[in-house]
Amino acid sequence: MHRLLLVLFITLVSLIHDAVAHSDEWLTPYERSGFVRTPRYDETVAYCTRMAAASPWVHYTSFGVSPQGRALPLVILSKERLFDPRSAQASGKAMVLIQSGIHAGEIDGKDASLMLMREIAITKQLASLLDNTILLFVPIFNVDGHERFGPYNRINQRGPEEMGWRTTAQNLNLNRDYMKADAPEMRALLKLFAAWLPDLYVDCHVTDGIDVQYDVTYAIEKAPNMDAGVSAWIERSLVPRSLRGVEATGHKIFFYVFPREDNDLSKGLTGGAAPPRFSTGYGALQNRPTMLIETHMLKPYKTRVEATYHFLKAMIECVNDDGQSLRRVVRNADEATKRLASTSSFPLTFSLSEKTTMHKFLGIETRFEPSAVSGTMRRIYTGKPVELTVPFYDDVIVTDSVRVPDAYLIPQEWKFVEEIASLHGIRVERLARPITLEIESYRFSDVKFRDRPFEGRHGVQYTATPIRDVRSYPRGTFVIRTAQRAAKVAVHLLEPRAPDSFIAWGFFSAIFEQKEYAESYVMEQIAAEMLEQNAALRSEFEQKLKADSSFAKSPHARLNWFSLRSKWADPWLNVYPIGRVMNGAEAIVTGN
Repeated sequence: MHRLLLVLFITLVSLIHDAVAHSDEWLTPYERSGFVRTPRYDETVAYCTRMAAASPWVHYTSFGVSPQGRALPLVILSKERLFDPRSAQASGKAMVLIQSGIHAGEIDGKDASLMLMREIAITKQLASLLDNTILLFVPIFNVDGHERFGPYNRINQRGPEEMGWRTTAQNLNLNRDYMKADAPEMRALLKLFAAWLPDLYVDCHVTDGIDVQYDVTYAIEKAPNMDAGVSAWIERSLVPRSLRGVEATGHKIFFYVFPREDNDLSKGLTGGAAPPRFSTGYGALQNRPTMLIETHMLKPYKTRVEATYHFLKAMIECVNDDGQSLRRVVRNADEATKRLASTSSFPLTFSLSEKTTMHKFLGIETRFEPSAVSGTMRRIYTGKPVELTVPFYDDVIVTDSVRVPDAYLIPQEWKFVEEIASLHGIRVERLARPITLEIESYRFSDVKFRDRPFEGRHGVQYTATPIRDVRSYPRGTFVIRTAQRAAKVAVHLLEPRAPDSFIAWGFFSAIFEQKEYAESYVMEQIAAEMLEQNAALRSEFEQKLKADSSFAKSPHARLNWFSLRSKWADPWLNVYPIGRVMNGAEAIVTGN
């Protein structure tokens, strides 16, 4: 008996030793460093490829190449080895895409993801999370920025010891690029998104801003810029279950908010709807719930990574248990999107009403003292926790909307529209034969360009006035019908009043350039004749002289004013080349 107990004891010790050794073998570089260091790109890729070699559930691949030639890493986890989008979609399993390092200095999500993948596929402590889900991990999105490594890249952030840079090698902020897709990295991600169409999208960040007690905050789009069914699932299932999962581990979590007045939290906090240049706003257009994780920059790195880990785990658990409900609402939303043209209006821009709800907020005590540096009052956080009850402004209202056409007609010389639209999963066709029909379009006035570039582009502000016209379009003209799944993205790209439209970003700036001018000695005679023959024009000119002193003092401006109103004026100046087909789309014949 004693001998048997001894054998059992030795066996147990051996098993424990093997388990510990196995666990040590799979420690991530972050864990091996004592939770203070994040691995470089090569270390991260090596860990991912080692997992793929060790587990049939893990597939390592690349979904693109950065401007500096680095592969964009993608890790797919599937018990059934469904490592391509077609078989994954056919399986009926819910898919979750988790992205880290879009801002490569905010890298908590990468280290949390490496540990989570290990626990699912290597140690299999969380193997059940793959019962009903397929997981896609992008451990580092901004790979070139990640390798601009150093200890001084995030002035407001506490750890890790070194980290990457916010923007890409081309100095583009990827989380402003979802619609215009200037960056090669973003173009690759949009292709990935359109191919897989994940049911839940997660974007991991670290926030700057005020000091608070919360380890992590979150944001996710809800009505009115999100499909009502998807929004209801978010409120009913994802948010409450995920928050419970995080709070059960001892981490404090709250909405991702901003103070209405920096120095006085009693004035309230604001939420809001994100435009689609951001991941959350873009996910809403694609009918996919998109969770933004923002850990708090002043918390220790270990605390932030752990909070991210538990948040990710809780969301995957939710989808694993309730994935069929999620798949049902996103597919219903996709079908409803195909009928956008039958609705009276589609929202483009949003703001907040004055309606509030009161929330408990766990802040940090603040005091103020004069500053000889800034010349104003300096804010100092004392470190003392305070509990406040503050108004929360989160009632999102629509400020501008548009009636969706049956189709858009895009002259083929503007080929970039077809190229970028296709990246978003928008189906683009071409006219098989010429057509002449009545369309709606826009004429622009009060055009002003940004003085300085923003995200590499000089954006444009303008007044867009709807016009009706009869236009002829030749064979080969691009056609985007709105009876398709990605129609919301198409509308936001092609409607000038949308915040991230092509024209607002400066893609169509050439249409604002006057290319023909009249010699002054010619225009003097023509202008005099126009004044003599047109009393209304004469009155308009006189009013302009009185109202605009700069105009009155400029001979060139005065003569050009007449040139633009003469029969020699360019009829396409300041006119949108894209046509909105409201009726008669059935006459549009497309094909090769």
